[in-house]
Amino acid sequence: MIEKLSGVGVALASPMNDDLSLDFEGLGKLIDHVIEGGVNYLVLLGTTGESPTINWDEQLQMLDFCIDKLGKSIPLVFGLGGNDTSSLLKKLDEVKGRKIDGILSASPYYNKPSQEGIIAHYSALADKSTFPIIVYNVPHRTASNVAAATMLKLAEHPNIVGVKEASGDLNQCQAIADNKPSDFLLISGDDALTRPILTMGGEGVISVLANAYPKAFCEMVKETLAGNSKQGEELNEKLIPLYELSIKEGNPSSIKAALTSMNICGTSVRMPLLPASLELTNEFRNLTTN
Repeated sequence: MIEKLSGVGVALASPMNDDLSLDFEGLGKLIDHVIEGGVNYLVLLGTTGESPTINWDEQLQMLDFCIDKLGKSIPLVFGLGGNDTSSLLKKLDEVKGRKIDGILSASPYYNKPSQEGIIAHYSALADKSTFPIIVYNVPHRTASNVAAATMLKLAEHPNIVGVKEASGDLNQCQAIADNKPSDFLLISGDDALTRPILTMGGEGVISVLANAYPKAFCEMVKETLAGNSKQGEELNEKLIPLYELSIKEGNPSSIKAALTSMNICGTSVRMPLLPASLELTNEFRNLTTN
């Protein structure tokens, strides 16, 4: 598993038509774009994929589309998180048997469980799931941090294979890197912090920016993982303006502006999100044409 889900995973955006229906043609174009750019695996229906406003039937349609599209080309991770453990257990039953290589599960939001509650939640999912589980720690969205000690305890479960770390706390990431099992994945969940997380022992990243700029981002990650510090740093310096633009008007609105500038899909998002401004789309368009 550590080889299969190392390197660059892309947190796929979910293209939508002007009427806010799912744009499967755009999704197909996006998948082709990122695979041609060299990403190692895809992550469907994470935060960037607008999972909170895409209903379950639509999610299953997207999952089946991606499975059919990919065939056996690269691995596929399915986003399945939430704050109702019993509901997630039922959904795990519904996707059982599909060709999925892992589940990315965001820590429970709003409920603010204790660390013991977080352990119980993920243990229940991992016991039930026929797929490996990757914990997604993103406390600025969930209001509940998965502490390093908690993550290391979860790493003892044979079906919990990694963490997407988006806490922004490099000390926490270092504590995980220093003490995790060798076959447990430390995955960056923040494009701008990918290089330091990789240099401390991380195995890869689940990237937003790689939706639009997979080749440049993959080159930076490849050089960094290979220990080519100078080359990795130089490539990362070139990406810094893109990191800033990709979050300028929020996620995924900003990255959809980049994709629109490349004629991959439109800027439509479902409320309460709003589409990116024409000005931001033009900023990306100027970057891609100059």
